[in-house]
Amino acid sequence: MTITIRPYTPKDAQSILDIINYNILNSTALYDYQPRSLEQQIAIFEDKLRKGFPIIVAISNEKVVGFGFYSEFRFREAYKFTVEHSVYAAPEYIGKGVGKLLIEKLILLAKNQKLHTMIAVIDAENQSSVEFHEKYGFETVGIIKESGYKFDRWLHSVIMQKIL
Repeated sequence: MTITIRPYTPKDAQSILDIINYNILNSTALYDYQPRSLEQQIAIFEDKLRKGFPIIVAISNEKVVGFGFYSEFRFREAYKFTVEHSVYAAPEYIGKGVGKLLIEKLILLAKNQKLHTMIAVIDAENQSSVEFHEKYGFETVGIIKESGYKFDRWLHSVIMQKIL
């Protein structure tokens, strides 16, 4: 299986939306309750691109099988060298190297943009994501207890950081 990484184009939006909505409905990877509309997702991505942040997609057999991006961590000026990222693979492609290619490319892009720090905010139940990030040099720097509420339970957020 060959996987390539390329920049996002609007024609990728529906495939990305399918991955996002799957995670909203079936996991704690996203703390949203309701699936997003295509218009909402396109607007979110247009905002990120307008601000100069990259969005990338993983392609296999001409199909979007994952995506990743980063954007501002917080909105104060002093945080301009710190970004928060997200990486997602389609459910049937988890564990097949999609995340590896996406995170490596995002780290390279962030370094090329002269950014200093990447942040990951991960639900504490998602231990595989914590371990995945550790492989790429992210360290747990904090846990925010009961920071989210979904599926009738309180969720904890693990904050991980990589100095670029």
